[in-house]
Amino acid sequence: MKKRIMYDNSKKAFPIIIMVAGILLALALNIMKLNLLAVVSVGFMCIVSALIILGILICKKLYLGFFAGYGFSGLGIVLYYALHGADAGFGAFSSGKAGWSSVENALFSGADSFNFFVRLGGNLLIILPCIIALFTLFRVGKKQAENKSAHFVVTTLLSIFLAGTTVFYVLTMNLRSQPNVERLWEGHDDYLNKIDKNTEKKPNVLFIMMDDLGWGDISLNGAIYDTPNIDSIGEDGVNFDNFYSSYSVCSPARFSLMTGRYPFRGYADNVIYPTVDTLSPFASTRIFNSIEMGNNADGMLGDEITIAEVFQTAGYNTGAFGKWHLGDYGEYLPTNQGFDYFYGSHHVNDMTPFYYVEEENGEYEIVHGTDEFFKDGKKDQSQASEWIHESINDWITDAVTNSDEPFFAYYATPWPHGPVFAGDDFDGTSGMGTYVDCVTEFDYYLGELFNTLEELDVMDDTIIIFTSDNGPALEGSTGELRGGKYLAYEAGQKVPFMIKWTNNDGLWEAGTTREQSAVLADMFPTLIDLCGITGENGKTSYLPADRTIDGVSMLPILKDDTAIHNEDHPILHMKREELKALQYTMTTEDVLSREEYKDYKYPVLTENEYITFKYFRKMQNDNPAFFDKTRKNWLFVLTDDKGENYNRTSTYPTIAEELNQKMTDVMDDFKANRRGINHDYYANL
Repeated sequence: MKKRIMYDNSKKAFPIIIMVAGILLALALNIMKLNLLAVVSVGFMCIVSALIILGILICKKLYLGFFAGYGFSGLGIVLYYALHGADAGFGAFSSGKAGWSSVENALFSGADSFNFFVRLGGNLLIILPCIIALFTLFRVGKKQAENKSAHFVVTTLLSIFLAGTTVFYVLTMNLRSQPNVERLWEGHDDYLNKIDKNTEKKPNVLFIMMDDLGWGDISLNGAIYDTPNIDSIGEDGVNFDNFYSSYSVCSPARFSLMTGRYPFRGYADNVIYPTVDTLSPFASTRIFNSIEMGNNADGMLGDEITIAEVFQTAGYNTGAFGKWHLGDYGEYLPTNQGFDYFYGSHHVNDMTPFYYVEEENGEYEIVHGTDEFFKDGKKDQSQASEWIHESINDWITDAVTNSDEPFFAYYATPWPHGPVFAGDDFDGTSGMGTYVDCVTEFDYYLGELFNTLEELDVMDDTIIIFTSDNGPALEGSTGELRGGKYLAYEAGQKVPFMIKWTNNDGLWEAGTTREQSAVLADMFPTLIDLCGITGENGKTSYLPADRTIDGVSMLPILKDDTAIHNEDHPILHMKREELKALQYTMTTEDVLSREEYKDYKYPVLTENEYITFKYFRKMQNDNPAFFDKTRKNWLFVLTDDKGENYNRTSTYPTIAEELNQKMTDVMDDFKANRRGINHDYYANL
């Protein structure tokens, strides 16, 4: 005769430990407010559901402690997302499917207007199968059935059902949470409210951002193929020999462009993944951002002040086209970050899901869905350059012909990030492969856009800027530079940069070159200066006072090639919240004035007004044959060694020591005040 399934509410140690663990997890989650703990909690629920099965099969008992531990953990998750969720709580079902982010289906959009009860209802709905399974098992297990065999079978099946519903909950649970960071909304609103509205015609801005284009991938920098329209920006304007992205991968670099701040300040130190990849194993992409970036951030935080918001507030028409890659819902959307209109993809072209949207006022409609990018089972993005060109061309035409206000257009092409594609009219035409076909197609459409600017008679009064977010990955030219994408060597962050503005009031001469270093974060203060954005009734060079702006205005370089990145404003090379290298420029007079170097007659010191040093504390070898080797305490002189070939620490030991100390000071400052908050400003509000 089978032993009866017994309901055990005794004070045995292990069930009590499980119950206490469930309570502690629930408390920790709601006190620390971290998505990571929600993932740990749901993992704990899976383990406890397995323990319930084992308790039935081995001990023929249902332990109250297991039920309590499971229930408290689940309650903690639901309560956390009801209190701190970033959307209505429908979890993985809040997909990017067309229409689900529209006004007609607002519950799925992640809008800020959702109240506690809406979020509570949504989260309870997702966990409801687990609740039903747990309650039914509890009731059936407690019942003293006469047929012991049937009772055993039913209880066992119910425990397996509980485990199954728990796994399903893992795949569908809500993981969109409000960022657990110090918010800067008051300073954000105060700064924007004090920007002076546009009272006189300002220059238009066309900012062109390539994706993974190497320093040597344009013919003006030595490419072995022609990019005449890209080159024309530098030939008719200024070409920079030493311009750096602010990071060696996509999302952090774009964050820095938009905010003038290093990405560490915004919890944006890595690639941002889609939050809408539904029902994938463990909902991995929905988990990735909040854990990898930290503190529940799913993109560029809405309280960051973006250059788009500055221009929008100053009276500009603002539009973004191509690749966003700074978040895909709520406060992270481009039209919630200062753009009137967005056409393109929220994600990267090698991610799933992948779609193109039209977006206004934080609401978007998918115009080219994921299925349209697949033909015969293979991804096909051959029409992307044409689609994006048509969108930005039409928008600029409309902005110029139907508005008296200037425009700020952010043209963020997805190319040549892999997988690369070229349109039918360009595929195979270069004889150098799809990568070059893709770049030359973009160059062609850029020429068409320039023709439109000429026809609209706004070319001469449009500031045109061209650059890339980081260096090349699998294909592309780094020129003579070491490394590539995602490395702190020069090729990771040193990118092409050109600026053209015919009506620049003599600020620079066409066809000139600048040697001094600048960085992508510098674009925020530079564009404010170039476009004459003022605030507080005419204050020039008007920057936010409540937060650190890491960028420096490039006007001194543009005027006469004066160095701006000195010891007080170093250029940083970071990777995943770690500072890998630091560089800044000194005058040779300063170097030679030091006792230990006063007799140096090296050409780099006698032939240059400035000297730029770059220091690595510890960096992986870029030669895979010696992957186990690292470069420790290496000092490069970039002025005469752009390829980072020779360690000069022994030649300039005290300068190497100073840069090493500067690295420590920078990271100490970051860690003490990660978001760069001016606490005196907030104390006086």
